[in-house]
Amino acid sequence: MNILVINCGSSSLKFQLINAADEKLIAKGLCERIGIEGSQLVYTPTGGEKVKTVTPMKDHTQAIRLVLNALTDDKAGVVKSLQEIGAVGHRIVHGGEKFAASTIITDEVIEAIKECNELAPLHNPANLVGIDACRELMPSTPMVAVFDTAFHQTMPEEAYMYAIPYGYYQKYKVRRYGFHGTSHSYVSHRAAALLGKSYEDLKIIVCHLGNGASVSAVKNGKCVDTSMGLTPLEGLIMGTRSGDIDPAIIEFIAHKEEKNIDQIMDILNKESGVLGLSGGLSSDFRDLVAGYEKGDEASVRTMKAFAYRVAKYIGAYTAAMNGVDAICFTAGFGENSGFIRNLVCDYLGFLGIVLDEQANKAQGEETVVSTEDSRTKVLAIPTNEELAIARETFALVK
Repeated sequence: MNILVINCGSSSLKFQLINAADEKLIAKGLCERIGIEGSQLVYTPTGGEKVKTVTPMKDHTQAIRLVLNALTDDKAGVVKSLQEIGAVGHRIVHGGEKFAASTIITDEVIEAIKECNELAPLHNPANLVGIDACRELMPSTPMVAVFDTAFHQTMPEEAYMYAIPYGYYQKYKVRRYGFHGTSHSYVSHRAAALLGKSYEDLKIIVCHLGNGASVSAVKNGKCVDTSMGLTPLEGLIMGTRSGDIDPAIIEFIAHKEEKNIDQIMDILNKESGVLGLSGGLSSDFRDLVAGYEKGDEASVRTMKAFAYRVAKYIGAYTAAMNGVDAICFTAGFGENSGFIRNLVCDYLGFLGIVLDEQANKAQGEETVVSTEDSRTKVLAIPTNEELAIARETFALVK
């Protein structure tokens, strides 16, 4: 069975077509600037030439139609008809407390996802638009919702509750949910496989380090804590998100700068993180690493703060699980940068970590980057959220 994986943003749509039997990628692509002038589709069949099509896309339905046309195209297509697509897996950012696992999409499921819209106003509505578009164009094809938050629904109450009036949880479900769950699940499973040990017998910390960044603690096959909260703003320093701060900073800056709450939240989400800490130098970690290696003061300050925050979470989660067997680095920066792995692990000598200098040069490959005698294993594991979504989808529709 071929599974089409869809990840809709407000003005973009990423997709992959994956063979569920051998888990090989058949084709992938990206629709950009949907509903905006200059929209385009970039489509790449595996083993074929990349095809870029600049064409108006007034909405996601038209974008989906272009994707399906590309997949079935006489020259560059990879399937003869839509009948060869057995199911569609949709990434949904927020499932609230309603969804602790992936689910086949029905009208009732869609309504339940809509009820979570206020928890992820920038993401869930766009995800739902992608579902509507696919259902319109592929009405007989089964569809599955895979939630970013689902993996973290095993957190115990003491890990997810905030110390604010309990009524806010009762009325509005204000609590920690966590994100990047599909990635954390995939990487922690791969770690167990690479180590040749049972997933249910390990204590694993996953560091998903990209422009958005999060850490999770996975004990005996279940997530027991994660760094993101009600929204993706909590936790690590990120590309443009502040991560953990004293909440009183919001009031302080608002008064000093005469800004309202929306303006302050915009600053914390879009102008902070490594971009803000570096004085506007860059939100791209690669630029900051290059600056660090040249001795640039802003880059050094920023990368040290970032690594310190990651190491603090690793230390906290080691305590939460009463130990750790493996620490995994994944996502764009984590899986490709021996520099950041080394910078973080410099804090973790108490765990008996010894990095293998040669192995730690790994970029984008699954490997153990610690030495054989390292008491705690350190791994670099490329995440594959699309494959994880395809697996979840196939499991429900096969």
